Amino acid sequence: MAQILGLGVTHFPPLMFPDERMAMYLERILASDKVPQAAKDPKGWPQLMRDEWGTDRGRSAARHHRKRLVDGMGRLRRDLDAFKPDVVVIWGDDQYENFREDCMPPFCVYALGHVDCRPFAKTVSGKSDNVWQEPADKVFRYRGHRQAGKYATGALIDAGFDMAYTYVARYELGLARAFTNTILYLDYERKGWDYPIVPFHVNCYGSAVIRNQGQTAHLDPGEVPEADPPGPSPERCFDLGARLARAFAESPWRVALIASSSWSHAFLTEKTSWLMPDRESDYERFEDLKANRFSRWRNLKTAELESAGEHEFLNWVCLAGAMSELGYKAEVVDYIESYVFNSNKCLALFRP
Repeated sequence: MAQILGLGVTHFPPLMFPDERMAMYLERILASDKVPQAAKDPKGWPQLMRDEWGTDRGRSAARHHRKRLVDGMGRLRRDLDAFKPDVVVIWGDDQYENFREDCMPPFCVYALGHVDCRPFAKTVSGKSDNVWQEPADKVFRYRGHRQAGKYATGALIDAGFDMAYTYVARYELGLARAFTNTILYLDYERKGWDYPIVPFHVNCYGSAVIRNQGQTAHLDPGEVPEADPPGPSPERCFDLGARLARAFAESPWRVALIASSSWSHAFLTEKTSWLMPDRESDYERFEDLKANRFSRWRNLKTAELESAGEHEFLNWVCLAGAMSELGYKAEVVDYIESYVFNSNKCLALFRP
């Protein structure tokens, strides 16, 4: 029987930028005319948010936030290296990158030979502004695992999942940030990355994917377009994860299954005027994870996740299905709450 390792991580985009830019989403939201003026006043914010914002607009708090994320990702990288996977499967969301108006599948497997990614090509100044001081035109070539991608697709189709797949990435920067950032952060210390990958797209953004153009377009000036059709349900994601784990357990490979996302996102949480994530809903998910009750996530509803800004949590629901199928327990590496830095983050490990 093949060996499988499970990891839960984040691909929080501002982590790749200097501390002074880590609150970039909040800065963007505060500048929007669609956010009520009264809600922008720090006097009405929760104390933790005011403390994070401080007198320097979050810069001091960013150092602490970064350290916890980097330490946690480093711990998970050491576990990944010790496991020595033959292939790394990453559940991630596409935020108006490879999938746009012409096609939006609920799921899609990337069965690639290799892919070239340019994660720093879109910068504010046109110059290098990432924490590694890599040039803006830096290209990262990642090996794919076409055989494992085709195997996964076939197994899921045989099990009744009408799967999409692709042999190419058509986004001008390569893979979606959910996949590229995951690898960048697991390789934050630049030791190198040579594990073959199978990116596994989940349409987490569902009703907001085209409308928001993957991020905050709904807060730009002008009329907000109608909501898009929903993404796959938590039940479907959970069952897909379970079936994929069963298939890989019967394969010849050592497989790492990774869910990549932060949890509630401020810019997706309308009930907080898009200023802060839904801390209470995230904590419910966290309590389930700690107590190894994550099989409950199958019963979550799409409307429930979207109301809480937990759209990307579907990636973790896929992982929960896989780990439940295998009977694995969760080991929480860290749970990092934040108001100013857009989202709460969880890092977790599931050992064989």
